Amino acid sequence: MSLPEAPESSPAPLKPGGTYAACGLPYIPRAGEPGAKFPLTGEQADTVRMMAFRAPLAAEIALARAAAGLSRLAGAGGGTTMPGKLLWKLDPGAVDRLAARLPLGAALVSATNGKTTTSAMAARILAPVARLAHNRSGANLVSGVASALLAARGAELGLFEVDEAALPEVARRLRPRAVCLGNLFRDQLDRYGELELVAARWRTAVNGLPGETALIVNGDDPQVGDLAHGHAHATVFGLDDPRHASPTLQHAADSKWCVRCGTPYVYAAAYIGHLGDFRCPSCGHTRPHLDVVARAVELGGLERVSFELVVPEGSSRVELSVPGLYNVYNALAASALARSLGVGLEEIVAGLQGFSAAFGRFERIALGDRTLLVLLIKNPAGANEVVRTLVAGGPPRVLLIGLNDEIADGRDVSWIWDVDFEPLLGRLERLVATGERAAELALRFKYAGLPEEAIEVVPDLNAALDRGLELTPAGGELIALPTYTAMLSLRDLVSDRGFVRPYWEEAAA
Repeated sequence: MSLPEAPESSPAPLKPGGTYAACGLPYIPRAGEPGAKFPLTGEQADTVRMMAFRAPLAAEIALARAAAGLSRLAGAGGGTTMPGKLLWKLDPGAVDRLAARLPLGAALVSATNGKTTTSAMAARILAPVARLAHNRSGANLVSGVASALLAARGAELGLFEVDEAALPEVARRLRPRAVCLGNLFRDQLDRYGELELVAARWRTAVNGLPGETALIVNGDDPQVGDLAHGHAHATVFGLDDPRHASPTLQHAADSKWCVRCGTPYVYAAAYIGHLGDFRCPSCGHTRPHLDVVARAVELGGLERVSFELVVPEGSSRVELSVPGLYNVYNALAASALARSLGVGLEEIVAGLQGFSAAFGRFERIALGDRTLLVLLIKNPAGANEVVRTLVAGGPPRVLLIGLNDEIADGRDVSWIWDVDFEPLLGRLERLVATGERAAELALRFKYAGLPEEAIEVVPDLNAALDRGLELTPAGGELIALPTYTAMLSLRDLVSDRGFVRPYWEEAAA
């Protein structure tokens, strides 16, 4: 099958005050042109004041692509962000014009947790029916989207994972055909601020979408589900299986209070953090009607999860080769997004069942006679679900955890005190704590009740990996729980040792 075509756009004008082809998007004046302004926020803060003439788009593209090639040739990386940054500095409006070339438009995916996996699932579903421009490497700021557009020759449809804070800017520039919003959890407070601030920015972005844009939201998240209210083309997804829910919220749950009146929500079922079947006892605000639903969920330890996918057109059993309730949510989001783009139930199920883990997210890597299982953790909600899944599959005896405090991780690591690590301690014999904040992590486990002699602090990741593998018996599996930059460094280590290709090479394959 093929996707329905997006509405045709008009030719792009060549003078200030007009519009680009992308649904009437305003032209951005350059230096020396009437009305020229230089934004001072986000990546635009790095935009240089260029000469008063506009270079041809083809020349800008050629220069940025050449820069990407040089980056790879010099071994400085995969060119997943640098060409986009260069293009952004040369001409911020070039991103808009590149996106306008996509005949089927663009779809955006954003969430605090799961956006990489959701977009990878969606890509697996959509790849047979459209040539994609997709930021597979996870570079999800404006520069990463620009780099993906540059790299995708002949693409028909854009599929872009987008950082929560970058969503308003990317949506404004790309004028997307569909936007999928998965969840909002407390994450990197030093960068994003409180959830309500991000939710307010998302609401503004949603209100600014073209009227024909499809909006896909997680109805189990009070802040996110409420964005569907009043939107003409909204699809709401969620979970409906109280067997896997708690009747009360975890202590680290984030959105506990009604978005309308501030009264604490009452939950009939709480699935992950504050995600669930909620109702305000004061004003009556409740979970919206679900259009795309997961029922009859069956957990399969660390190997798999299955569920009944229910859409208005029918239902079908889905068998995922990744575990956990959060991957059910990711699959629901990808399914609802693909359906909004015209993909049928049969094709959606086939894509999901052919999906394998995105890098660093329940990724298994063979290291000689042992395996390494990498599970990204970055905030309390996500880490608690990882712990829950590990416990269900049999808690590990040896655990490697890497805690960094780089900008991409969040400078404030106090969130580790809101993670319920305690259920892991029943079988845990040895913890290898590594990373820039390994000492704080060791202290957290000491307070959890793990004996001091069972905790090893090995700040150097290379040495910590060797120690973890040494403690793992031949034929066994070492579980690693790294934060984001620790995950990238860990994967670089095993890549340098020849066990996997660099992630940017796998993304391009």
